[in-house]
Amino acid sequence: MSATAPYAGPSPIRRPVAAAALLAALVSLVFGLLLAGAGPASAHAALTGSDPQDGAVVDTAPKEVTLSFSEAIAVGDDSIRVLDPSGKRADTEAEPRDLSEGSTVRYGVALHSGLPDGTYTVAWQAISADSHPISGAFTFSIGAPSETTVALSSQEAGGGPVGVVYDIARYAAYGGFVLLVGGSAFVLICWRGGASALSMQRLVVRGWLTLTVATLVMLLLRNPYTGSGKFADAFDLAGLQSVLDTKPGAALVSRLLLLGAAALFIAVLFGTYARREDEQERKDLTFGLAVGGGVVAAGIAATWAMSEHASTGIQASIAMPVDVAHLLAVAAWLGGLASLLVALYRTPDIGSAAVRRFSAVAFGSVVVLAATGIYQSWRQVGSWSALTGTRYGQLLIIKVALIAVLLAVAWFSRRWTGRLTDTSVVSSGAEVASPGAEAVSSGAEEGDPATEPENTAPAAPDEASDDVAPERAAQLARQRAVLTATKKKRIRDADPERSGLRRSVLAEAAVAVVLLAVTTMLTSTEPGRTEEEAAGGATAATAPAAGGPVNLSMPFDTGGRNGKGTVRIDIDPGRTGSNDLHVWIDGSDGEPMDVPELKVALTLESKDIGPLPVVPDRLAEGHWTASGVQIPMAGDWKIDVTVRTSDIDQVTIDKNAKIG
Repeated sequence: MSATAPYAGPSPIRRPVAAAALLAALVSLVFGLLLAGAGPASAHAALTGSDPQDGAVVDTAPKEVTLSFSEAIAVGDDSIRVLDPSGKRADTEAEPRDLSEGSTVRYGVALHSGLPDGTYTVAWQAISADSHPISGAFTFSIGAPSETTVALSSQEAGGGPVGVVYDIARYAAYGGFVLLVGGSAFVLICWRGGASALSMQRLVVRGWLTLTVATLVMLLLRNPYTGSGKFADAFDLAGLQSVLDTKPGAALVSRLLLLGAAALFIAVLFGTYARREDEQERKDLTFGLAVGGGVVAAGIAATWAMSEHASTGIQASIAMPVDVAHLLAVAAWLGGLASLLVALYRTPDIGSAAVRRFSAVAFGSVVVLAATGIYQSWRQVGSWSALTGTRYGQLLIIKVALIAVLLAVAWFSRRWTGRLTDTSVVSSGAEVASPGAEAVSSGAEEGDPATEPENTAPAAPDEASDDVAPERAAQLARQRAVLTATKKKRIRDADPERSGLRRSVLAEAAVAVVLLAVTTMLTSTEPGRTEEEAAGGATAATAPAAGGPVNLSMPFDTGGRNGKGTVRIDIDPGRTGSNDLHVWIDGSDGEPMDVPELKVALTLESKDIGPLPVVPDRLAEGHWTASGVQIPMAGDWKIDVTVRTSDIDQVTIDKNAKIG
């Protein structure tokens, strides 16, 4: 609903220019603070280096393989595997050793002695500190590269059918939390009469059920989600025990315990509280429920904060309570919006005072969301390049845009709120006072049972008898209930202000659903800081490096007589290790051209490797070759070619090529 101050006058105050200026200032502030510098903040762990490096060719077999990560990870016995060219384990199969020092996170596995030459594959899988599974693979060679029969699964950690179901449960959990907390807050703060409304009770109970079932599903699937990816392992007791020993497992169990307390809260809210008639007793119970419910809601929100992005990286002690406040504000706003939508469509009793109170709650929620969102954005993004060049940053832009749309629609809802008139519905058979009542009465056809008072409806002959059959009496009671509900709905629908507010709130709710989905996606997306940190790391360890022949063509002009021509270069197989290099020089007429001197050098500038000189031998007219050219690691190599066509005419040309 409206995120502005509640209406306080006889007609809505229209200030679109001021509202637009405020919104623009808020958005500018969010993105401006993204540029504030800070130390590295990680969420999803990323592989930042290894020894040997990806694609490296070493002369002798190393004693161990080490991997460095951007943040703390949880590892098991098979978290790091080293496979020889035939696919057999080349490591000792012991649990990885923790070699971390200070802020450097490093793990290593020992290798068997006497390993033969060839290409070895390192496959790793772990769980980052924010509970998300990560995995990858890379290769290195001993002596010289070789063919390898190792075939690793292309499925990422946390993927496959198990990952899909787990992600659905994550979305459902956030949705259930919003309905549970937001619906309860709406009843306690905005519309206390809603405690007696069956539609509100159903909304809150369904939120509780959704969150409970989703949490149970996540707890059972946690082991296969981070491991085998098989549904059958969901009932592996040993795997479940290992999950309970982890931070995410403890958070899920804590959430289930808190949901037990939430069930008691719901029973009191829609039971004892709804039946209280004494105003003082009701006020005291409201205070108790508000305190107890607030503690339970904050505790449930903390189960996310303690196990996901907020729990790792810089300023975790600040980020966790900020995340709790952010989640509670989201629930109060979006959950209250859903409650208001249900109340407007399902119950005729909600009045303008309740709507205006929710307007104040929504305004406060937006203020909290703005403050906490700015901090979270700075912490997880931190730069313009990460904002626009990473998936996390792009999702964040979409989220801010959706909030802007939601606030714009809320402004229209506020206008309808200002014109809203209360509708009083009394007991069956009594007159209903409503601005649209006269319109309904005058526009209805004479004898329309939906608009006539129930006590004027003609009675059936057997109704006057004292011997009315119970079945007939029950049927008549149902008919009266249907007529009463129809009459109430027509009166409610005849109020144009209430109808306009319903449509506006429905539009808000539609945008809110998309906003909640994007927010959930953000919690499982690698933050911009970490993605950029991983991209600038020493290893792009996502899969074994794949090579292919490199073919280049470079025109040259030494400036002297017959100094123009074209250099063609082939590097085969175009991967790390030993390669064959062929150079052809064609003159300006396209015929093979001999030159007095030809030199080649290779440089990997990103790693400060080179220039590595190559002196090819003349094989035939205009054709030079060199064998055994070593490419130590994969990357974007710069190839310099020096061509001398006379004693004084010489030129050096270069071109970049992906090798490995």
